[in-house]
Amino acid sequence: MMRQAGRLTYQRRKVMNKVWLTATVLAAAATVLALVFILGYVIANGARALNLDFFSKLPKPVGETGGGMANAIVGTLIMLGLASAIALPIGVLTGVYLSEYGGGRFNAVIRFVADTMAGVPSIVVGMFAYLVVVLPMGHFSSLAGGIALAVIMIPIVTRGTEEILRVVPDSLREAALALGVNRWRVIVSVVIPTAAPGLITSFMLAIARASGETAPLLFTSLGSQFWSMSLDQPTASIPVQIFSYAIAPYDDWHRQAWAGALTLVAMVAVLTLVARLAFRGFKVQR
Repeated sequence: MMRQAGRLTYQRRKVMNKVWLTATVLAAAATVLALVFILGYVIANGARALNLDFFSKLPKPVGETGGGMANAIVGTLIMLGLASAIALPIGVLTGVYLSEYGGGRFNAVIRFVADTMAGVPSIVVGMFAYLVVVLPMGHFSSLAGGIALAVIMIPIVTRGTEEILRVVPDSLREAALALGVNRWRVIVSVVIPTAAPGLITSFMLAIARASGETAPLLFTSLGSQFWSMSLDQPTASIPVQIFSYAIAPYDDWHRQAWAGALTLVAMVAVLTLVARLAFRGFKVQR
């Protein structure tokens, strides 16, 4: 009797295992299919409008066809570079503190603030940057846009860095400390290099999140139809340009909006690839 009951329990567990395995496979397939569908739709609609003019010329006036988003591409790169220069050091140092020197109420407060910031709507971040940067300066600027994007990136980098550093085995830290190495040296020379691939992924997630934000830039950099390389002047950006073209009643602008979306996706993919290749070379060199 007990043997039969055990056999029934085993069969029931096998059935449940197959059911949940099938469910997870279907969920993963649905996720991949959704991603493929979105990317395929963007590529199919955006590739038709991509040409040399799109990457080298300024937008045409209302009613004229042609032109491009050269100024928006440059403006986006400038603001992402500025945001990364601000957010990555702050986020990494904060994440290192939470992971390596964690414990206590102060750390809990930092985690709560980071989680809250990560969930704040981007339009609220735009209003914050408008009040803190734009109003004191008296005008819109790419500097304000970069600061707004940095505010969005900081909590992502912070929490990502903390969680990734926690995955590093304690045995590596203990081995280095046993050799008499200072704790800060252990973090810099052992922990961070070990977690570098995950840190790069965290950085790219933050950049990808910031690169597609439109609302904060409407409040900060605003946009421009001309070249603007100065940090204290309004600057065009791809998300704002896509928004402006998408709501316009012109078919040519709609095509360029799709091309802008494809360019934005390609930029994130290229940055991710370059970062990973650069780290691979650094690792081999070490």
